[in-house]
Amino acid sequence: MAKVSVLVDTDVFIDYFNSGRFSSLFDSSRFTVYYSVVTKKELLSKPGLREAERQAILHELSQCRIVKLTEAITTRYSELRERHPSLDKEDALIAASALVKSLPLVTRNKRHFRIVVGLTVLGA
Repeated sequence: MAKVSVLVDTDVFIDYFNSGRFSSLFDSSRFTVYYSVVTKKELLSKPGLREAERQAILHELSQCRIVKLTEAITTRYSELRERHPSLDKEDALIAASALVKSLPLVTRNKRHFRIVVGLTVLGA
């Protein structure tokens, strides 16, 4: 069976770290998990983050694939911000990453992304 590649939103990572929810996604060889640079920033900038938590986050992220900023992603981000000014900046960057990389987005915040045409959103 072929692996399924997905871009995972920050909220899904948080649930996984806090409660183990979505372990079937992170701990399965059926999925290739990608994440945006925004997710890394959001996870590591949590107020009061302890060193042990930071190391656990970095370890889990090392098991996944980062989507780095490219010119194509920043261009798509700018287009999304212009077309949808109400879309949060971080959400726009995550959506742009998913669109450019042709990855479905796994998120619990479907309503944040429903206005983005062409984005496949998988509710968690």
